[in-house]
Amino acid sequence: MSFTIAIVGRPNVGKSTLFNRLVGKRLALVDDRPGVTRDRREGQARLGDLDFTIVDTAGLEDAHSESLAGRMMAQTKMAIEQSDAVFFMLDAKTGPVPDDRAFADLVRRSGKPAIVVANKAEGKASTSGVLEAYALGLGEPVAISAEHGEGLADLFEALRGALPEATAPKNKVDDEPAGTEAAAPRAIRVAIVGRPNSGKSTLVNRLLGEDRMLTGPEAGITRDTIASELQWRTQSFRLYDTAGLRRPPRVQEKLEKLSVADAINAIRFAEVVVLLMDSEHAFEEQDLRIADLCEREGRALVIGISKWDLKERKPGSIGKLQEEADERLPQVKGVPVIGVSGLTGEGIDRLMEAVIDIHEVWNKRVTTNELNKWLEGVLSAHPPPAVSGRRIRLNYITQPKSRPPSFVLFCTRADAVPAAYKRYLVNALRETFDMPGTPIRLMLREKDNPFAGKKRKRS
Repeated sequence: MSFTIAIVGRPNVGKSTLFNRLVGKRLALVDDRPGVTRDRREGQARLGDLDFTIVDTAGLEDAHSESLAGRMMAQTKMAIEQSDAVFFMLDAKTGPVPDDRAFADLVRRSGKPAIVVANKAEGKASTSGVLEAYALGLGEPVAISAEHGEGLADLFEALRGALPEATAPKNKVDDEPAGTEAAAPRAIRVAIVGRPNSGKSTLVNRLLGEDRMLTGPEAGITRDTIASELQWRTQSFRLYDTAGLRRPPRVQEKLEKLSVADAINAIRFAEVVVLLMDSEHAFEEQDLRIADLCEREGRALVIGISKWDLKERKPGSIGKLQEEADERLPQVKGVPVIGVSGLTGEGIDRLMEAVIDIHEVWNKRVTTNELNKWLEGVLSAHPPPAVSGRRIRLNYITQPKSRPPSFVLFCTRADAVPAAYKRYLVNALRETFDMPGTPIRLMLREKDNPFAGKKRKRS
């Protein structure tokens, strides 16, 4: 039986460190400064023989509901409501402070089973702090060190006691035989990227139909890359909301560097990238840099013009933006450009249809027979130029892989083929086989002569 645990507590008590320890990966950003985590992040955790969903939350702070800290608090309360039990974390070195006691009342009122987790308990100096945690009235505290992995066996036993039914050993006799159900189709991995304050989290919330991500007028709210599951019509998606990507010279602080690295990893892991551009400032230099990064990483690309509801639209507005995209991003010519509004939901269906279409193009394969017929045509129309007075022969072409579509062209003097002629071939492939908006890889290879180095036999 699956269950969900929310990790809550004051800022900087080690919630994200415990989250990373339980999921077995460094998914959540960790830093010495308090308040690093803002959105709630889910992961698949394992503790002993227990598999469950763990939720990392923002630090509990008493603040006005309209402020950023207040909206973070609302996200944490939502995580508590949706969980089956709560790990209430505190710093064992300092012991409970007044804020801990106030927030312990919040957990108690939720009615959810709670386990007091006294973190940073790796030294004798923390003993008194662990004992003082009894005063919170949430039961016996469990002393652990999330950083060093100490005390997890005690945490396992406490979890078994808090959720006896959910953590009971599974009855394998009643399990259905393997293969009785068809395997579910794989979810398309989609990363939502863009400059800060371009509307990424608002768009994800609209797609999910809930306030899953923290949003607001402040730029740079999102720090972690947050994954969410989405079912749209008959297709499953795994969405990754990422931190805003600023120009490299402006990224100075360590925390922002970690956020940017997390966002770039999301691009590398994704299959389709939705690049959001502000409708009032589309195709700025940083937007083009991000698009170029997606192309270099071989990801399928869709451009979303966000805040479309605020744009003063004229006939042909999207057509003009499409022309600008083709001119400024020739390496992904034909990339779909969709006007969207996360606030009103305008253009959402068109955006998701474009994601599915571009994913199919990204997976496209062309037979060798079709490719070599195509090669004959392009050579007749525009043969390769002679270099240094010597001809270049293009022999045949094949597609060894997709994701993105990749082609190998066997020829003579591969190093001498001009870059302009390679671009001509790539554009011809894109146009002939209908592959807009996706990177195309074309590799030139010289075919080995099987008779090289062998003496010819005389009759």
